[in-house]
Amino acid sequence: RGAATRARIVESASELMLARGVAATTLDEVMAASGTGKSQFYQHFSNKTDLVREVVAYRANRILTREQGYLDRVDTLGGLDRWRVAVVQRVTTRRGAHGCELGSLVSELADQDEDARVALARHFASWETLLVAALERMRDKQVLRDEADPRTLATGIMAALQGGYLMAQMAKDGAPMHTALEMAFDHLRSYAASQ
Repeated sequence: RGAATRARIVESASELMLARGVAATTLDEVMAASGTGKSQFYQHFSNKTDLVREVVAYRANRILTREQGYLDRVDTLGGLDRWRVAVVQRVTTRRGAHGCELGSLVSELADQDEDARVALARHFASWETLLVAALERMRDKQVLRDEADPRTLATGIMAALQGGYLMAQMAKDGAPMHTALEMAFDHLRSYAASQ
């Protein structure tokens, strides 16, 4: 029962912080949204900083689970392109709203909370590692030429992805995400092994 209450608080906080931002979300609002009282809240969290760190972990787990589901099977350019299309569709469906669930936390927390910044950097590294592994599989299968550097290519794709989230959020349109990822993929395709 205690674990369910804790999970409800974290989920409610995550939703509120995504819609309003971390700074603008109050603990009273989190308690109201989660249907919990102060005593219940403080059984699980010592303060807002403690809660924010749990929100970071919660969002990272959701994103990494989803991304792993897509990327763990990828070993062709077509497979990676299907991942790209799914990302663009997700952003287009919500008209860019809220940007990246992790990226939005970086912009709010990285300069204010060193522990949160380190945790976010670790989660982003895990996300990028999923791309690296897919690109390594492609190179191993000779889908990509030997000189392709999976780590460098993955960093470029991640940068395009995060820039695409930001631009799509600003434009309220998925088109900038499509453009950013398409340009990154054009570079990736330049390493395709000749058929």
